[in-house]
Amino acid sequence: MQKIIQKNIKQRNLFYEFEKKRLILKIIYKNSFFNYKIKILVKQKVFSINNNSSITRIKNRCILTGRGKKVFRFFKLTRHKLKEKSLQGCLPGMFKTNK
Repeated sequence: MQKIIQKNIKQRNLFYEFEKKRLILKIIYKNSFFNYKIKILVKQKVFSINNNSSITRIKNRCILTGRGKKVFRFFKLTRHKLKEKSLQGCLPGMFKTNK
């Protein structure tokens, strides 16, 4: 599981590194004021950027276990660990109800 967690962290860092560059190139490509030749060159640069830096490649994973299903985005924990940590009182705003 540690390998999956490290891979997820690496993909997130790649995304943050290339996010600005990718957005600038897309704005230039979609702008109608630029010449067609410039747009082709910009489109080639967009394709040359690492594919793992795309936001669609990132999967939400639990930061403790690496599990990829039933992950709550706000806490970045799976439902099992979320319940465990909330019962321990480690999460702000979550507590056990007395019904």
